[in-house]
Amino acid sequence: MENKAILIVDDEKNIRLTLYQALESLNLPIQTAVNGEEALQKLAGNKYSLMLLDLKMPGMSGMQLLRKVREKWPKIRVIIITAHGTIESAVEALKLGAVDFIQKPFTPVEIRELATKVLEREKLDGENVADYRSLIELAKRNITDGWYDDAAKMTQKAISADSGQPEAYNLLGALLEIKGDIPNALKYYRTAINIDATYKPAWANLDRATSSRKFGKINLGIETPEKADVEKTGHGDKDGEK
Repeated sequence: MENKAILIVDDEKNIRLTLYQALESLNLPIQTAVNGEEALQKLAGNKYSLMLLDLKMPGMSGMQLLRKVREKWPKIRVIIITAHGTIESAVEALKLGAVDFIQKPFTPVEIRELATKVLEREKLDGENVADYRSLIELAKRNITDGWYDDAAKMTQKAISADSGQPEAYNLLGALLEIKGDIPNALKYYRTAINIDATYKPAWANLDRATSSRKFGKINLGIETPEKADVEKTGHGDKDGEK
């Protein structure tokens, strides 16, 4: 996929500015929108390769906008921005191709690295990919495109390439959960935890899948190490909690 413009959708001015400045070095046109309605107007008149989308906005929510984007512009890659790492329905977001999330507060470096990874993912050649990391990234691309069987195959290949990494088992569990196979999804989440008891994405998915409310945190990527000495940005809206 040819890299086109980037669209930032967030109702907070300081977040839009921070994201804009963080992504300038990618040398792609960047546009912003303050809400879902403005985003739809810009999507109708421009071509984008990547959208950074805040989930919680006044008026049209991020999830509502994501549904419309998937209907009309399925090739646009989306990075979801969350304030507390939770969304209304984790499985619904996965079905809509949301596999990349970043939680406020974040650093400019974190968002730039994630955006670069998402854009680079498009260049992977499924015929020649063999290493663990590339297989995981290709699986995520297949999820975005709705090709869950292909994503599962790539994830299983990743496990064959390196069976000691929890991320692949967690991702395979999520794919099974999308299909409604909860018992086997739980097995893979637990396998990821058995490999690494500190792997939070698997714990979050296990908690969500076994909860009657089915809500919870999503994180299908490698967790970013804590950067205690780095100033972070994005602390909610003017009223405090976003």
